[in-house]
Amino acid sequence: MSGSVGRRGFLAGASALFVGACSKVAETDTAQSLFSAAQGWHRKVHRSLAERKALAKEYPRSAISPSFRGNGSRTVDTDAYRASLAGGFADWRLEVTGMVDTPLSLTLDNIRKLPQRTQITRHDCVEGWSAIGEWTGPQLSVLLEAAGVQEGAKFVVFHCADTYKGGRYYESVDLIDAYHPQTIVAHKLNGEPLPEKNGAPLRMRIERQLGYKHAKYLTAIELVDSLEHIGEGEGGYWEDRAGYQWYAGI
Repeated sequence: MSGSVGRRGFLAGASALFVGACSKVAETDTAQSLFSAAQGWHRKVHRSLAERKALAKEYPRSAISPSFRGNGSRTVDTDAYRASLAGGFADWRLEVTGMVDTPLSLTLDNIRKLPQRTQITRHDCVEGWSAIGEWTGPQLSVLLEAAGVQEGAKFVVFHCADTYKGGRYYESVDLIDAYHPQTIVAHKLNGEPLPEKNGAPLRMRIERQLGYKHAKYLTAIELVDSLEHIGEGEGGYWEDRAGYQWYAGI
C-alpha cells in the first residue's frame, strides 16, 4: 500500500468521524444548534489543516547567516560515531521501519541519489535565537512513498544516535508534517556536507516547527499508530523531560 494511501486514510478517517457524528446529531431535537457548532468546528479544522500545509518563508542566498550555531548535542560521543565521521559516513545507515510494507536501509549515497530539495529557511530555537541556512536533502515523503506507509499509521518517529543529558534523542511528527513539502532529510548545510555540530550526516528539517523538533544524527524513521510506547509517551525527548509542547508550530 502506498504512502499516499496511508495519508488519505488518515484524513478520510477524520472526515468519516465527522460525518458519522452529524448523522446521529440529525436524529435529535437539538440538531440545528449542534449542527451550527459542528460546522464551526469543521471550518476551524480545515483552516488549521490549511495553515499547517502552508509553506514556511524561504529566503534569498544573501540572507544566509554568516554562521549557524550548533545547539544541544554537538557530536555523538561514541567510538562508532567517531570512526564513521572519519570515514566520511560511508557506513552510515538510515532505517525506515515500523508500519511500512517495505522496510528500507539506506546509505548516505542512496540518499544523495534521491530527488533533492534545497530550501533557505529560518531556524527558530526555543531558547530565543534564530539563524537562516540553506538545507538540501530528499523530502521525507519520497522515503515514505518508497517504503509504503500502512493504513493505520499516524506518526513518524525519528530516532537519533546522540545521547543528551543521559538519554537518547528522539522526536516525532504526524503525517501532515511528514508529508509537508519542506520536511526534508537534510545532508547539506549551505551547499556543504552537514557539519558535525549541526547533526552530521543526517538531520530532519521540520520547517513549520521550532528547532527541537529537527532531530539530528538521524539513524531511523519509524512509522507507528501511537506514541504511547515511545519514550515516556509524550512524543519527544524534551516533551518527556521538560514538558515542551509536542506540536511546536511557528
